[in-house]
Amino acid sequence: MTDRAFLTQLDGYGLTTAEIHYYRPDAPSLLQLFVWQEYDLAPDFPVLFDFLGFWRREMEGAVHSVQIAHKDLIGPAQWRMIDGIITIQ
Repeated sequence: MTDRAFLTQLDGYGLTTAEIHYYRPDAPSLLQLFVWQEYDLAPDFPVLFDFLGFWRREMEGAVHSVQIAHKDLIGPAQWRMIDGIITIQ
């Protein structure tokens, strides 16, 4: 059985973290922070925008700002040639 996250990364998705600052419904002058993390496709971020659409429809707190960080976790292997011989005795 293969991990869903691994298969998602093979399809080009990377780990996306969003800091969502929103106004508290009970105290509109205060901001609250919500951290969201999921695999998503940069630069369009369809999964994040679906979540933000859900937030707009279902949550009472209005979004103030969103900061996004994205990292592709699976990439080409990094290697370098070493000129030398290592002897193990």
